[in-house]
Amino acid sequence: MERVIPVINKLQDVFSSIGQVPVDLPQIVAVGSQSSGKSSVLEAIVGIEPFLPRNAGICTRRPLVLQLVNSRKGMEFPSGPSDATKRGVGAAEKEDNDLSAADHAAEYDTYVSQSPPFEGEYGTFLHRPDMQFHSFGEIRDEIEAETVRSLGEGRSVSSLPIVLKIFSPRVLDLTLVDLPGVTRVPVSDDQPEDIESVVRAMCLEYISNPNVIILAVSAANSDLANSDALSLARIADPEGVRTIGVLTKLDLMDPGTDATEILDNRCMQLKMGHVGVVNRGQLDVAADVSVREGLKKEETFFASHSAYRNLKQRCGTGTLSRILVNSLVHKIKDVLPDIRSRISLLVQDVQQELEALGSPPAHEDSSDTRLGAALLNLISKFTTNFSNAIEGRGTASENIKDDELYGGSRIYYIFNDIFVCSLMDVGPFDGLEDEDIRTTIHNANGPRRSLFVPEVSFDLLVRRQIARLEDPGLQCADLVFNELVRMANQSEPHELIRYPHLQKEMNEAVQGLLRQSIEPTRMMISNLIKIELSYINTSHPDFIGGTKAVASHMKPLLDRANLEKNTSKAVRSRPLPVYDTHLTVNTPPNNFHTDRLPLENHDDAADLSPDEVSEDEDTGGLMSFILGLRGKNPTYGGKKRNKSNVVKLPQMPEPTRPPEVPTDREQIETEIIKSLIDSYFNVVRKNFLDMVPKTIMYFLVHHARSSMQNELVSKLYIENLIPPLMQEADDVAERRRTCQELKCLLDRALEIVNEVRDFSTVK
Repeated sequence: MERVIPVINKLQDVFSSIGQVPVDLPQIVAVGSQSSGKSSVLEAIVGIEPFLPRNAGICTRRPLVLQLVNSRKGMEFPSGPSDATKRGVGAAEKEDNDLSAADHAAEYDTYVSQSPPFEGEYGTFLHRPDMQFHSFGEIRDEIEAETVRSLGEGRSVSSLPIVLKIFSPRVLDLTLVDLPGVTRVPVSDDQPEDIESVVRAMCLEYISNPNVIILAVSAANSDLANSDALSLARIADPEGVRTIGVLTKLDLMDPGTDATEILDNRCMQLKMGHVGVVNRGQLDVAADVSVREGLKKEETFFASHSAYRNLKQRCGTGTLSRILVNSLVHKIKDVLPDIRSRISLLVQDVQQELEALGSPPAHEDSSDTRLGAALLNLISKFTTNFSNAIEGRGTASENIKDDELYGGSRIYYIFNDIFVCSLMDVGPFDGLEDEDIRTTIHNANGPRRSLFVPEVSFDLLVRRQIARLEDPGLQCADLVFNELVRMANQSEPHELIRYPHLQKEMNEAVQGLLRQSIEPTRMMISNLIKIELSYINTSHPDFIGGTKAVASHMKPLLDRANLEKNTSKAVRSRPLPVYDTHLTVNTPPNNFHTDRLPLENHDDAADLSPDEVSEDEDTGGLMSFILGLRGKNPTYGGKKRNKSNVVKLPQMPEPTRPPEVPTDREQIETEIIKSLIDSYFNVVRKNFLDMVPKTIMYFLVHHARSSMQNELVSKLYIENLIPPLMQEADDVAERRRTCQELKCLLDRALEIVNEVRDFSTVK
């Protein structure tokens, strides 16, 4: 198997040149709190001279992307198995004389211990690719200088990475990222007050990549329950499947304490486990102890410690390096197929944009004839895309998502799911109360009570309800108009972005045509309502009709009357009481008082004086009719009426309405009118639901589609307008050049990925 880690390094270089990382590349990211030992761990993994900045407070102010490249090809290596090989580190298959990740790990202990340094060790920076730094002190100075150039003096931080590539025969092929350490409070004026949240957000931005292996560095001499590294890792990797815990400063733990429970993964469990390391202390740094000497001291510490001597598989920088290499190799092999697919899609997108931008125009080929032909070609493409979008014969834009409706299907959605559903929710009695119906019936009766339900009241009320259907029909037309505008924007060919003037004029011409089409559409919809209002067809076969409406409401009343009639007959059929047979027909019973009979059964003339009789003859008419008497205050039982009690009529109320409590007849008339309105309203609504979509399709959609090409040609294909319309935008040439460069870089990235012939994961 060829080495795959250098493939990621090359891709990192390519994407850094682009200025963005369009795919999530596998890499190892170290996170931890300030002074937890992150930088020391990375220097120990590299295994050569110190090269990272060191000072009091925050050292790493910008992310450092560290690419380690093993450059030992063609060199002879010491024979005999190394300690790593003896410990049973698995070996992968060799291909093309390239050592696998397991072979790298097996030889690690041998090469890091060799001194003096090999020739050819050097570092390069992406921001200074033409310069090699052979002194690691110069590398440290350049890191500090580049940080100051971008951030200035002080303690501020930035997420802009510094890319450092180190070539050495004594390093493993790895890609590491060193992030600024999490700090609690600002230590200088140039640090923001929320420095902790800023650094945590930066760390989460890097480790949220699912292809990242998280190196969570924590100091063993502090409470791991408060570890910033493990806290961040828990957020980005809740299940702990891609997190490696690193415990530093094991030699500084209190006597009698150790970290064996954590190293055995019995506490703070992670799928990839924890590894303990011992870095150079501040005294070692001050004494100029080399990294290689520090690694020897670390090995001696673990070998002599009673608690750690049996945990060699989880202790030491060498063990950590092997775990990182194998984990990174497996991660890369898992994601390389996906990386290749995503890069291929990016190449296709850039190629499409290049095709849309077209080739640079040649001065000798810029004749009016060629420009006119190009203009007609663009118009033809646009109209074809527009027509296909309406008919559903394919999407005109690659940006259309598969999970949303497009083109003509959106018009159908307006007709069926918006217009129909909304109109069916319109009730025949919305805004119409029973009191309004009774008032209309009274107004239709005039000064006298009609014998039957007045037809005029039905006519007035049903017209009022039919008129309410016009607004939904007009709104439906407006929705389709907006969809046609949207469809036209999506139907623009890619080449049109080269010509902003033409694009603007074409949009104005299209919208002008659609506006011309929407006016007769709205007028026709309004005419549909006017047609319905002009003639109320009570002979329509679906209309219930007056006879059926009356019969449906009178039947319950007739049944009730028949029931009462039968009941009264049963009562009259009972035997009459027996009276005294000695009474004659003209003699009333003893208990029958004549003074309780109605007035007309008394001899009124005997109770009235002659003057009152004569006055009654003179004052008859309306007032007598209102009082219900003839004469002035007749008396009953010898009592006379009060002649001075004059009746005064009340004033007419404003506004005047029928009585609040309807009579039985008014209730029946109201129900009959309501049944007639409901029946006829449903007939009209059914016709309207059918005619509005047909009207919109004929006057708006079909007219716009059939007239589009002729309209655009007549408005745009004018001899003196062709040259300015076909003039390229000022930024098109720059965009074309940028796309060409981007395509070259993406092609190079695709070639790099294709260098790996086997994408299978090593088991």
